[in-house]
Amino acid sequence: MTNKEKASINLYGRLFIQGNIKAVTGLHIGGAGGALEIGGVDSPIIRDPLTNRPYVPGSSLRGKMRSLTEKKAGAELNFYISRAKGKEVRIHVCDDATKYQACPVCPVFGVTGDSPASAPTRLIVRDVFLGDASAKALEEAQTDLPYSEVKWEATIDRVTSAAVPRQIERVPAGAVFEGFEMVYSIYAPQDIDRLTTVIEALQLLEDDYLGGLGSRGGGKIAFQNVTITARNRADYGNLVKWEGDASSVARILEQKETLLKWAAEAIPAS
Repeated sequence: MTNKEKASINLYGRLFIQGNIKAVTGLHIGGAGGALEIGGVDSPIIRDPLTNRPYVPGSSLRGKMRSLTEKKAGAELNFYISRAKGKEVRIHVCDDATKYQACPVCPVFGVTGDSPASAPTRLIVRDVFLGDASAKALEEAQTDLPYSEVKWEATIDRVTSAAVPRQIERVPAGAVFEGFEMVYSIYAPQDIDRLTTVIEALQLLEDDYLGGLGSRGGGKIAFQNVTITARNRADYGNLVKWEGDASSVARILEQKETLLKWAAEAIPAS
């Protein structure tokens, strides 16, 4: 192998952002089935097959964070996830290494493996499950369906005023999904500053909505009980906690310079 072909990836350390997610308004993250079942709702939620409890897929969290970051950056949507007519899905993917280095999206959220700018994805987002306290409260409330409510909506024909009703399943407002975890890997010194992108994406998501029905009031969430910790490669067994005010995402953003300084000291990337 020539020097030009040699390559290495240095994992300097990882940051862990953890906490809970509260459904401030009813939350609908769609699952499969429903309309095909006799008596089933038209639009069911996704559930853990082992417990039947609703959960928040990490892919839903991460995908919405990426989408909002792309919008904030005005990034070109140049890569098709789906080309199905009427259901086209496009995202931004850097097509060369130079653009990648300056991109606010791709280093954090990743690119496809066959991209010329292919590199390790920094951000991992795990699934988040309904907390035991919320599950117990919903069981005692005897909701329409296990751990969920059924919201009736109607589509109105603009000419005839005819209504077509449908049933939407939602996790009720106030439910708490406990133990979200986002793992952010540091592969280069610039990744410390890119941590700001992750925190801003959390704020963008709080200001927007998660799942469906957001324009009709659903999907507002709040991140709660947030903690930020770090491990560096020299002493990976040692978990160091950031002692700043993490009472809200907004407060973390207000202290971003302090947070970045702490991260640089906790994970020396050199």
